[in-house]
Amino acid sequence: MKSKPIAVFTTAGSLEDARKLATTLVEQKLAACAQISEIESFYTWENEIQNDQEFRIMFKTTKDKYKDVEKAILKIHSYDLPAIYAVDVDELHKPYGDWVNESIK
Repeated sequence: MKSKPIAVFTTAGSLEDARKLATTLVEQKLAACAQISEIESFYTWENEIQNDQEFRIMFKTTKDKYKDVEKAILKIHSYDLPAIYAVDVDELHKPYGDWVNESIK
């Protein structure tokens, strides 16, 4: 049975770190695809408002791979507390969903 596709997100402080995360997870077949976008983040850290340029990485994977994806991100991430969260994909072009599942076998 095929697993439900999800999108897993994290952020990185540099393009080099984002590329390392993306390449590693795709090579390990934990994600079918990873996309990197440059973003500007505002957040509170140690009681101070922070404003940084970051890179958001979206991993296209499946629900049954989430824990392995999370572990892989934590193993190589440079942040003390990286954001790692998943979003269910409720509607999806079936052939694309099939490709996601096949790509991470």
